[in-house]
Amino acid sequence: MKNVALITGGSRGIGYGIAEHLAKNGFDLAINGVRSEDLVAEALDGLRSLGADVLYCPGNIAAPDDRKAIIENVKRYFGRLNVLVNNAGVAPKERRDILEATEESFHYVVSTNLQGPYFLTQAVANWMIEQQQQDATFRGNIINVSSISATVASVNRGEYCVAKAGLSMMTQLFAARLGEFGIPVYEVRPGIIQTDMTAGVTAKYDKLIADGLCVQKRWGYPDDVGKAVAALARGDFPYSTGQVILVDGGLTLPRL
Repeated sequence: MKNVALITGGSRGIGYGIAEHLAKNGFDLAINGVRSEDLVAEALDGLRSLGADVLYCPGNIAAPDDRKAIIENVKRYFGRLNVLVNNAGVAPKERRDILEATEESFHYVVSTNLQGPYFLTQAVANWMIEQQQQDATFRGNIINVSSISATVASVNRGEYCVAKAGLSMMTQLFAARLGEFGIPVYEVRPGIIQTDMTAGVTAKYDKLIADGLCVQKRWGYPDDVGKAVAALARGDFPYSTGQVILVDGGLTLPRL
């Protein structure tokens, strides 16, 4: 029986890069997204072509009823879940200086990027504990995809930085709480990754990267993040719960 991974925001961008690598590593997949299934059919078929059984679980993780429905869909279809990848996230609809940013924008970003993953993880963690109690051979783990924005301040998108910093602490909290059950929790912290979310700032980062922003002078790709997540999901780092894996090309490496 193959292990099952639930990836939020898994139909495009970083999430799809993760899904591809998990499929290649023998996982069956539950893919969550907010778009209708017909709009992601090509992406889902691409994952199936890699050998995965793929279930699409539509829903907004910021909404409690949607989170419940996502988990119920996975239970009904697969009957098990070994890996949760909290990847779904949004950027502010409009970048504003923190002296002018709105509460509406703060709530929009934090509810999806932090509150949603927090309570989805709570529900999944309890289900993983139940699975372990029913089957002593059960192995599970949780992987949170954050951002270098957890520690790198961007004053024109403070709500995003705050949410990612919170996700980083959430990793430590759940790692500490789930240690007794042998369920590792990890954080993968990408840097500048080429996706539709960064399409609007391509010229800005092309110049910054060329001028030495990163030690490795290139954009990161979803494939880079996917490789890191797959190693964690496989269980290659069983004694590293609560740790951060940086996938940033050396951007945050202190240099003189």
